[in-house]
Amino acid sequence: MPFPTVDQAFIKQYDADVFEAFQRKGSKMLAACRLKDRLNGQSVYFQKVGKGTATQKSRHGVVPVMNQNHTPVECPVSDFYAGDWIDRLDELKINIDERMVVANAGAWALGRKVDDQIISALMTGLPAGQLIANGGTGATKAKFLNAIEILNTADVPDDGQRFGYLGPHQWNEMLNLQEFANALYTGPGYPWLDGQEIRRWMGVMWVRHSGLTIATNVLSCLLWHKTAVGYARGMEVTTDITWHGDRAAHFVNSMMSGGSIRIEDTGCVQIDCMNNSVIS
Repeated sequence: MPFPTVDQAFIKQYDADVFEAFQRKGSKMLAACRLKDRLNGQSVYFQKVGKGTATQKSRHGVVPVMNQNHTPVECPVSDFYAGDWIDRLDELKINIDERMVVANAGAWALGRKVDDQIISALMTGLPAGQLIANGGTGATKAKFLNAIEILNTADVPDDGQRFGYLGPHQWNEMLNLQEFANALYTGPGYPWLDGQEIRRWMGVMWVRHSGLTIATNVLSCLLWHKTAVGYARGMEVTTDITWHGDRAAHFVNSMMSGGSIRIEDTGCVQIDCMNNSVIS
C-alpha cells in the first residue's frame, strides 16, 4: 500500500500573506448620505423642511410667516451579524492569522451591507419622474445630462454634494467621453480617495461601484444629493473575538446596527442602462 504523498498531508506550506478573494472592502456610499450616528431606539426620524415663500407687508404691519412644512421621515434600524468559528488546533496547522482574516471578511461584508441598504432606500418606490429608462442603450452622455437636468429643475442644490454611482461597465462606457475621461474637464485627482475610481464632472462626484442593482441585464445607476438620503447608525461595524472552551475554538463576530431611508424623492434619480452594450 503506497504512502500518501506530501500534498495530501494536513500540514502544508503557505505564504504568510493570505490572498483573500477580491471583494469590496466596506461601504462606498455612507459618506454620500446624511448620517445620524449613535442613536438609541429601533428607528430615527429625519426632518424634511418645505420651501418658504417671501411676501410683502404693509407699513407697520405684521411680517407674514412662511409656515414651512416640517415632515418627519422615519428610518427603521436593523441589526446584522457576520461571524465564524476557528478551531484552536486548526490554528496550529497554518502560519497565517486566521482570526484577523475572518475579522476583516466580516467587517467588509457588513460594509457592503450598508451599501445594499442605501441602494434599496434610493430605488424602492422611486416616482416615475425620477427614472430614466434604459431605452435599449447603455450609459450615454444624454442620459446623464438628463438626470442632472432633473435635479436642476427641482432646484436641488449644486453645491458639491451631488453623487453619482456607475457600474463597472457603465464607467468604461463613460470613459469614451472626452469630457468625462480628460482631467482638463474633471479637474485634479483626489489623493484622499486613492484606491478607487472617482472623478468630478458636471458638478457631480462620480464613483465606480460593483454592487449596483442589475436585473435582466439592465443595471441601475444612481444620482442623488447628499441631503436626499439618510443613514441612521445605532452602532458602527464592531468586531469581537471570544474563546469558547466547550468548542475549543474562537468565535469571531462582526456586527452593526443601521438603516437607510430616502428623505426627498426629487433629490434622487435612477438611470437604467443596458449592461451588455458594446464598448467601441
